[in-house]
Amino acid sequence: MSVTALALPAPIVAPIARPHLCVGTVARRAGVNLSIGCLVPAAVFYTLFAVAGVWVAILTTLAWSYGTLAWRALTGRRTSALLVLTTAVLTGRTVVAVATANPFVYFLQPIVSDGVLATAFLASLLAGRPLAAKIAGDFYPVDEELAARARIARLFRGLTLLWAGLWLAKAVLGLWLLLTLPLETYVPLKAGLALGINIASGVITLVAVTHVARRERLLAA
Repeated sequence: MSVTALALPAPIVAPIARPHLCVGTVARRAGVNLSIGCLVPAAVFYTLFAVAGVWVAILTTLAWSYGTLAWRALTGRRTSALLVLTTAVLTGRTVVAVATANPFVYFLQPIVSDGVLATAFLASLLAGRPLAAKIAGDFYPVDEELAARARIARLFRGLTLLWAGLWLAKAVLGLWLLLTLPLETYVPLKAGLALGINIASGVITLVAVTHVARRERLLAA
């Protein structure tokens, strides 16, 4: 008996359902992740530096970052790439500062870190794997299909270049200030400089993302 193969209907592939981007939602996500990963640790450090001294500020800031990582893991929240990056940098700075017993080294390290980060972002751009695409997951679910779109790919390359330039500027200015000013003047001035650069990068990033999202029809009405 011959067996006739039955032609099966082709499977129906449902279109990918993407959450529509809302500027307010992205801004809130960005604000939360930037606050947890950058602004709150900086505020903890500079407050304690003023009232309790440099070593209390160093150790408490590191403890806060690890506590935040543990809290997000225990409560099932997505771990922010910015928080992981900040905690790794703080860990390295603290270990070296404690080992050398020299707080000056603690303030020199973020300048070196900024230079290393700028180099890493530029290297990722040359390698065709812009780091901005990795961090984008903190603000919007980006899958491979979305990341491959021409406008989205250009956005990630542009943001990677922008952040590399800003980190390089922070490193150069920070080194100049550290070498020419006493710590009591350097610490608040560097904090204001870093805050200004972070705000500028956030605003530019949000404007660029909004423009591209509108062109890609990802923006909610």
